[in-house]
Amino acid sequence: MNTKSIQLPLQTFSLIAGFMVWVILSSLMPFIKEEINLSANQLALITAIPVVLGSLMRIPIGYWTNRFGARSLFSISFLLLILPIFYISIADSFVDLLIGGLVLGLSGAVFSVGVTSLPKYYPKERHGFVNGIYGVGNVGTAITTFSAPVLANQFGWQTTVKFYIILVLFIAILNFLLGDKKEVKVNTPLMEQIKGVYKDEKLWFLCLFYFLTFGVFVTFTVYLPNFLVTNFGLDKVDAGLRTAGFIAIATFVRPVGGWLGDKFNSFKILMIVFAALTLSGVLLAFNPSLLYYTIGCLTISLFAGIGNGVIFKLVPMYFSKQAGIVNGLVAAMGGLGGFFPPLLLSLLFNLTGHYAIGYMALSQVAMASLIIVIWMFYQDKLGMANEIIDHSTQGIFVTDLNGKIEKVNPAFTTVTGFSEEEVIGQNPRILKSDKHSNDFYEELWKTVKEHGIWSGQIWNKRKDGQLYLVWVTINTVKNNGGEIKNYVAMFSQIDEITGF
Repeated sequence: MNTKSIQLPLQTFSLIAGFMVWVILSSLMPFIKEEINLSANQLALITAIPVVLGSLMRIPIGYWTNRFGARSLFSISFLLLILPIFYISIADSFVDLLIGGLVLGLSGAVFSVGVTSLPKYYPKERHGFVNGIYGVGNVGTAITTFSAPVLANQFGWQTTVKFYIILVLFIAILNFLLGDKKEVKVNTPLMEQIKGVYKDEKLWFLCLFYFLTFGVFVTFTVYLPNFLVTNFGLDKVDAGLRTAGFIAIATFVRPVGGWLGDKFNSFKILMIVFAALTLSGVLLAFNPSLLYYTIGCLTISLFAGIGNGVIFKLVPMYFSKQAGIVNGLVAAMGGLGGFFPPLLLSLLFNLTGHYAIGYMALSQVAMASLIIVIWMFYQDKLGMANEIIDHSTQGIFVTDLNGKIEKVNPAFTTVTGFSEEEVIGQNPRILKSDKHSNDFYEELWKTVKEHGIWSGQIWNKRKDGQLYLVWVTINTVKNNGGEIKNYVAMFSQIDEITGF
């Protein structure tokens, strides 16, 4: 058996099981509250609390996965889950549910294992799709959301919870037997990895994006079953089925999002995602009928799922050397994005009697994310242009309209002898030799301004006074309005071109 080839299905199946366990409390809450008296705030806290540990633990688990491997992390995590599952099955108070739910959050933290481990087995151009396939593990929440109420009707909610002990024990044994013992390990100290990334703005932008896309997925997962029963009068099984549909769509389009991130520009995909979430939040804020509420939820489900897939395409692209800690941080923020909104929605409902402000907040966060993505898109293009300039073998300098130098590349320094610090703010006349008349330069700039380009030979002078002959091309750079913004000169020594 090829151990490496089975890691994707093995780890995806493990994530399915983890997410099945993660939403036990929210899926069974309509049954639990019939036997344990809970206030609205207590109910919201219990359904949200598993997300706390599940979020915060993603950071060290991502790091430990790089250090010890997915086999160890999955096996140990699922064995530890036996305790909180059993404790919840015998709970008879709010405090019992709170304690059990907190430790149960470990089942959501295992998400960091696969997104850190699996990219080691595939080339970069497939990372988006592979992480998207792994993300299908989210379907575990749909399985529990749909099946747990059905089982609870037949066996009672306590017995239903105990069934999950068999599941986690099976997954622990499966990973112990089939996990890759020879997975590539990364032993870079935790603080060294954190220091290498925490100042990078891209990390925190990705955290915000996943806070929104995965957070809204978790929020609707834990909130919809009870909300649909209370607000629209649906029965518990119907509410569970509708919630399962929401989860299924968000889950199964995640590989599509990863594939789109591999195929097209990831920032353009995220622009569409956040625009859709903005409009959906506005729709839900107007307290629509069940039909329009369903349309809004399904739109959120579709585009949040796509967004989840795209974001984890970007992580290894920008942070290949610190993938473990960055995956953990981004995943943790996504989990916390599912913790705070349910509490906020409950608080706003108690204060105002409706959820409109909460949905508008979703819309505004999505709009802010859209603006940031647009900015990142153009910064990425600018960064690519700068990379091209810096690695060009031709000397390049850029001036403003007044002829002051704004940027030079390393090849400029190699040819002229002037460092970047010495020429920024200066006029290119510092390179001027005495071999050309003023009429020559006047004719040159006249041609540039009339035609936008000039090419020809010029004698220049190095910092040490030595003269050299170059072939120069001068271009104008215009803005969208057709106005000249900058001048760019590219030059090479004649002897470098001809070989003489």
